Amino acid sequence: MPPARVAALYDIHGNLPALEAVLGEVRAARVDRIVVGGDVVPGPMPRESLACLLDLEVPVQFIQGNGDREVVAPTGAVPEPFREALRWNAGQLSAEEHARLAGWPPTLRITIDGVGDVLFCHATPRNDTEIFTRNTPDDRLLPIFGALDVALAVCGHTHMAFDRMVGRVRVVNAGSVGMPFGEPGAYWLLLGPHVELRRTAYDFAKAADRVRATDYPQAEEFAARNILAPPAEAAILAAFAHAELT
Repeated sequence: MPPARVAALYDIHGNLPALEAVLGEVRAARVDRIVVGGDVVPGPMPRESLACLLDLEVPVQFIQGNGDREVVAPTGAVPEPFREALRWNAGQLSAEEHARLAGWPPTLRITIDGVGDVLFCHATPRNDTEIFTRNTPDDRLLPIFGALDVALAVCGHTHMAFDRMVGRVRVVNAGSVGMPFGEPGAYWLLLGPHVELRRTAYDFAKAADRVRATDYPQAEEFAARNILAPPAEAAILAAFAHAELT
C-alpha cells in the first residue's frame, strides 16, 4: 500500500537542533515515511544528526547529496575554504557511516496516496550540483523535467523553498532544514494528500550556542549565518542567477 503522508527533509547539514525541531512536527503530522533528500552532512553535528535519523520509529529512506558525497569521497571540486570542514566531518564519521552515506542512491521514486508518483532528487534528476531557482526560465528546465513521467519532482540543494510548474510536472524545492536562506527557521515538505511547504521555528539562540560548543571549524560562522541571521533570499537569488542552468 502506498504511503499516505511523507515528510521530505533536505539539506540538514549537521544542524541537530533544527532537525530535532522538525522531527517534533513530523511526528505530530503522523507521517508514514520520511525521505531525506541529501546533505545530512557537512555541518557541525554530523554524527549526531545521522544517528538521530537512523533511530527514528518511522521508516526513513535516504538519497545522496553532493555534500554527503564530498565528505566520503572528495573530488577536489569544492573551493579550498570549505575543505577543512569536509575533512573534519569525514573524521567524525566511522567507517560504517562512511559506507552508509556512500551507498545512498542519487534519486528515489515513490507513489504517495493522493499525490501520485513522486521523484526525489537532490539538485536535479541528472546530477547533484545543478542550480536552479524559482526564477530560472522554463526553457532551461524543460529538457530536465519536462519528459519525466511523474506528477511531482522534489529537489533541494539551493536551500530556498519554492513550488512551480515545469511543463506538466510540478517541481517543488523542499528548502533546507539546517542552512536556509531567508527568514530563520527549518524548512521542509509534507506530502499527502496535499503538497505543503513547512517552516519550523526553534530556539535559535540556544541552537547557536550548541553549535559554538562543538569543535566544528566553522562553528561561529554557522551559528551566525545559518541559524541566527541567514543571508537574504533576494541576495542569494541574485548570486545564483550567475551560476544557474544555462
